[in-house]
Amino acid sequence: MNRTQAPNSPVVLLTGATGYVGGRLIAEFEKLPVTLRCLARNPEKLRPLVRESTQIVRGDVLDAPSLDAALRGVHTAYYLIHLMSGSNNFEQADRQAATNFGQAARQAGVQRIVYLGGLGDDSDPGLSPHLRSRHEVGEILRESGVETVEFRAGMVIGTGSLSYQLMKSLTDRLPVMICPRWLATATQPVAIDDVLAYLLAARVLPPGTSRIYEIGSPDVVTYGELIREYSRQRGLRRWLIFVPILTPYLSGLWLALVTPATYAIGRHLIEGLKNPTVVRNKRAMQDFAIRPLGVKEAIRRAIEATGE
Repeated sequence: MNRTQAPNSPVVLLTGATGYVGGRLIAEFEKLPVTLRCLARNPEKLRPLVRESTQIVRGDVLDAPSLDAALRGVHTAYYLIHLMSGSNNFEQADRQAATNFGQAARQAGVQRIVYLGGLGDDSDPGLSPHLRSRHEVGEILRESGVETVEFRAGMVIGTGSLSYQLMKSLTDRLPVMICPRWLATATQPVAIDDVLAYLLAARVLPPGTSRIYEIGSPDVVTYGELIREYSRQRGLRRWLIFVPILTPYLSGLWLALVTPATYAIGRHLIEGLKNPTVVRNKRAMQDFAIRPLGVKEAIRRAIEATGE
């Protein structure tokens, strides 16, 4: 045990520590009286980014045996893994990764898994593969027998969030945007500070059955309105021209040309934009004292964070 760790402090395992949300969670957990352990395929890459007291264990969710050491003695495990960028068949990869992790967590005696997924209506036959896979991962984790707290969120508004960066890059670079009709789709984005607050609070929820929380800002908006609000706060004049012919395939190619995202990731994200991502279950408002920021304030903070 490192001297900076409290004796008998609960062990928290964080996966996805090099991702946007995971990276932000590291700093929050390092303030708490817990032993933080991070799973990493490349520990050497992560070590300079964390405190000496933070444990790093080499492992890969697609390599089941490598999870045993990482999960040993863990009370709460955070599953922030999404393999959309690392596999041509991300649905199968995500399915296998969740199965491996859930089984290993059960065998290790983990008390709770906390998972961040995506909004979307399960009964919608047109739900995108990206969102359907997010929901399937949550189901697999619940079926492991380990109590699972799943948060479903839409766009995370914050510097570093891929979906926010896509919107930001498009708006910054294109004075006139030829927009498909799905930019009129309803969504409830959520500020990164609120996402972190929910994830941290999930660790200390009373024990119970697995549960799903849908989280978002109090504002239901469209993606077009997000672009307009960002433009207004940045002092940019932007024109949106809506057309019915820009398919998700063509939109992905377009995004690859004008944003930092790769074509494959952009296409999968865009496929999900046609599905409404709104909060239909208000349980989070009952079980948590968190009152999410509105869209305007969330965008203001994101802009302020970058100084742009």
